[in-house]
Amino acid sequence: MQRAPATTLGHGRPAWGILAAPRTQASESLMKFSIQLPTHRIEAGDEFASALAIQEMARAAEAADFDACYVTDHPFPTEEWLAAGHHAFDPFVALAFAAAATERIRLHTYILVLPYRNPFITAKSVASLDILSGGRMIVGAAAGYLEGEYEALGADYAHRNEVSDETIVAMKRAWTGECIRMEGRGFSAKGNRMLPRPVQEPHPPIWIGGNSQRAIRRVAELAEGWMPFPTPQGLGRRTRTGEIANEAQLAERIDFLKEHAAKVGREIAFDICMVPFELTMYTKALPESQQLVDSLGRLEALGVNWTSIAIPCRSRSEYLEQTARLGAEVVARFR
Repeated sequence: MQRAPATTLGHGRPAWGILAAPRTQASESLMKFSIQLPTHRIEAGDEFASALAIQEMARAAEAADFDACYVTDHPFPTEEWLAAGHHAFDPFVALAFAAAATERIRLHTYILVLPYRNPFITAKSVASLDILSGGRMIVGAAAGYLEGEYEALGADYAHRNEVSDETIVAMKRAWTGECIRMEGRGFSAKGNRMLPRPVQEPHPPIWIGGNSQRAIRRVAELAEGWMPFPTPQGLGRRTRTGEIANEAQLAERIDFLKEHAAKVGREIAFDICMVPFELTMYTKALPESQQLVDSLGRLEALGVNWTSIAIPCRSRSEYLEQTARLGAEVVARFR
């Protein structure tokens, strides 16, 4: 695989990551698509949670012209949460298998819980996968919300927001390849260096998940993108984040992101990756393709330039069939 940096804009960010404008007859759509690899479906065994499954699904997503594929992060959840939750592979291992089976599709963590790991271990994992994939990493990350998982991992739940911010700063410093001296919660770098550097310049993009003002401030101050999601039926209380139940509430938070970025002096075009309102975790079947196209068009008009899609399916063959259909009937409409 050729190792070469992604094409970059003047501010050093990849050219694929610019803020979308409303579609018109004179402007090309900038909406891009990230699709879930349902490796968390361990109840289906090798159907989804196997090397062959990951590789086959990733190749299908790339063939359908999806821009990225994503996996989630739950190293040691509680039995109580698992009653309605799920397990997960180590995200870097799962995405490495996807990378080895593909050439173009980006590798997206959605989401990586930052305080679960030492920041320099995370930085090394990200850099390694970015290098070996030819510069395809997207670091979707958040502070997380499962207190019992925090306790089992010895992570600092009470200060998870402070640790998340500190982790982002530490990773960015490590990715410079320079000698680092930095004190933080649980670590002390007194002259350490990390090489090789990631392929992407200045580093792989960091997108922050969550709907709360705290998460949005983290985007504005430290990251390159935001990953909000719909919160119907009290999902916001369960995931301890803010409510975004409709397009008006999303628009309000996009305005807040822009306002806070201006306040702190960051003049960049943020990527915004929103789950379609028709495809929450409670959705049992894919909506009609035209319904998705119309919904994504409205999101794009608000400034959303990425969307993440999880396909409700019972088998790998159904996943492959629906991925191909979405590629032909939805993704192709935004090219």
